[in-house]
Amino acid sequence: MTPPRPSGWEADDLDRLPQAPRHTELIGGALVFRTSPQRSWHSRLVENLTFTLRRAAPAGHDVEREMTVRLDRKSRPEPDILITTAAYDPDRTWYAPEDVAVVVEVVSEESADRDRSLKPFKYAQAGIPHFWRVEDESGAPTVHTYELDAMTSTYVATGIHRDRLKTSVPFPLDVDLDSLVP
Repeated sequence: MTPPRPSGWEADDLDRLPQAPRHTELIGGALVFRTSPQRSWHSRLVENLTFTLRRAAPAGHDVEREMTVRLDRKSRPEPDILITTAAYDPDRTWYAPEDVAVVVEVVSEESADRDRSLKPFKYAQAGIPHFWRVEDESGAPTVHTYELDAMTSTYVATGIHRDRLKTSVPFPLDVDLDSLVP
């Protein structure tokens, strides 16, 4: 696939790329494709955490799975899960950063570097208030939570959650992490 202009790909181009594989992301003007098959652990965890968050979300919050966020003209990453404050729109293909309360990345071998460094940096620069990173620790999910420091536009760690994810932001939540994967 050739970019439509010498300056490369832009965020709006993703909506006009029917030949692109599912889960194509745009990061810094470069198309990123999932290159390896998704592990069952990752799929189950994302599915079950999405369902759990949807059940817990109060009015004014919604939970989406695998939807892009248009961070800027050259970046539209696709977090595994988003907690949003935008109203449901059946034709939506992306969210604006101001509509996102939390982005959740579930780390896989293929995406580890992006999920641990590049994406959190870009999410913070775009002003998304919370970032959660889920790691596989010997088959058990561990959630690392971060909150945006508005003065520095960087994330600061707020906790490492094993067994239970208990937090008050963006809404009160108490999740038995061990129940998310068999």
